[in-house]
Amino acid sequence: MAKIDDYNFAGKKAIVRVDFNVPLDENGKVTDDTRIRGALPTLKKILADGGSLILMSHMGKPKGKVNPKFSLSQIREDVAKALGTDVKFVPDCANADEAVAELKPGEVLLLENLRFYPEEEGKPVGIDKEDPGYDAAKKEMKERQKKFAQKLASYADVYVNDAFGTAHRKHASTAVIADYFKPEDKMLGYLMEKEVKAVDNILKDIKRPFTAIMGGSKVSTKIGIIENLMDKVDNLILCGGMTYTFAKAQGGKIGDSIVENDKLDLALDIIKKAKEKGVNLILGTDCVAGDAFSNDCNTMVCLSNDIPDGWEGLDAGPETRKAFAEAIRPSKTILWNGPAGVFEFDNFTAGSRAIAEAIVEATKNGAFSLVGGGDSVACVNKFGLADSVSYVSTGGGALLEAIEGKVLPGVAAVKEA
Repeated sequence: MAKIDDYNFAGKKAIVRVDFNVPLDENGKVTDDTRIRGALPTLKKILADGGSLILMSHMGKPKGKVNPKFSLSQIREDVAKALGTDVKFVPDCANADEAVAELKPGEVLLLENLRFYPEEEGKPVGIDKEDPGYDAAKKEMKERQKKFAQKLASYADVYVNDAFGTAHRKHASTAVIADYFKPEDKMLGYLMEKEVKAVDNILKDIKRPFTAIMGGSKVSTKIGIIENLMDKVDNLILCGGMTYTFAKAQGGKIGDSIVENDKLDLALDIIKKAKEKGVNLILGTDCVAGDAFSNDCNTMVCLSNDIPDGWEGLDAGPETRKAFAEAIRPSKTILWNGPAGVFEFDNFTAGSRAIAEAIVEATKNGAFSLVGGGDSVACVNKFGLADSVSYVSTGGGALLEAIEGKVLPGVAAVKEA
């Protein structure tokens, strides 16, 4: 694998997998260009060297069919503005030979949405896993995926993967394409390098105490991460909606709060494992409850295990916020994934804000802090604190799988010779 810093792109055509799956409004206008800006260091390095750019990305879930709603033509002007140069557009990513042939050093070409082709994701179309012909269809699609990846690879001299958000997918553009480039002509972009380094800091270069904060509504979606972290962390804070699954599992009364009734035994098992491994497991003891799922509902502070009928826990209570902050402040390694309450409602942001502010304080005192996952990132952005933590990850599912200890195909394909 080459290193982007050491590579000279002069006279080379570079095909770069970016993550330009940006949010659009009803008129197809970009509402948040964070992902476009995140790719700029990589793209500008290639152009500054005298190379030319072929950009490829997905947008949304068109399920292998052309859908104007997900056309990347809608973001061409935003990409051009961010790069400070004109961006040409090809309306069919698998038929770009002519445009590529005409591409000169310093020029930029944006390909249409990769997922307009089912070959990008490599999943058989129109057939269920239970159907007799599924295995044959899967095998055929894998061959088609290879040809699609080979076609994309044929456009360029060098491949750069800078799309961490899709690194956990073995798609044509994120993993398979790497097979068609020599080790010295494939590499991770700057954004990918930073993401991989941030995960390594969390999992391999731990400064103690190490505190992980896992929030969100369901225990089931975080179980893999919780189990992997159990052997690494000193403090494990579990918050958000999953609080009430733990409270009920221990015999508590949770009113109308969100709960996974089929995960009560799992919650008890997590408590038991934490005790056995000497992990300081911190659960909410009190909450801010509401009499409706609404920003303007009536509220009351009560114990997390004694919520009246007709009320539901919507945020961490004052004692819980205090306990969370006391664990976070002296930490030297911090991972935050998932809010402490319904932070989208302004009246229920106090728990998440307390976590964010404690992380900022610890970071000022030398801690490495990684914030990842859509809701946590939205939290620090909402509170204006994104620049006050060590690293904000662009990857949702990719980050979670990396923290679970899984190999990311998009990283492995580039690193392996």
